[in-house]
Amino acid sequence: MKENILDVLMYLFENYMIEDTELQPVRADLEHELSSMGFTNGEIGKAFNWLEGLSDLCNAETDDSNRPLNAIRHYAAYEAAKINVEIQGILLSLEESGMINSNTREIIIDRIMALDIADSHIDDNQTENAKWVIMMVLCNIDTNDSALELAEELVFDGISAERH
Repeated sequence: MKENILDVLMYLFENYMIEDTELQPVRADLEHELSSMGFTNGEIGKAFNWLEGLSDLCNAETDDSNRPLNAIRHYAAYEAAKINVEIQGILLSLEESGMINSNTREIIIDRIMALDIADSHIDDNQTENAKWVIMMVLCNIDTNDSALELAEELVFDGISAERH
């Protein structure tokens, strides 16, 4: 049985979000499909809550104009426990290259923090999990094609966040 919220999100992303499909399945149908795939009802519910939180954040009006241009993002200890130095570097690189702005960075951080993964699993795949979150966030906001392409390369090809 699959026990990880990210497994549910990855399944939904790969089967319903990554392709340009007009299909908008009913939540009950998706829940049934996910359950038949071996996901627990608890993880399915958490995944839908995570997606609703992402949708709320992406649809929220945010004003980035008051933020200093050269501000440095400091991570609290509880954030650093889930967002390691490599992930912080990826986010910084994406922001410095103009692929994401500070609002998008904060959405990504919020969604990484919202992953309800047991502490014993955090270190195992922390960077890979974060890359998936980055791609899911970028696919849910209005962003340029090069940012989406980079996010896909981060996840599927394992490249670094730096563009050459």
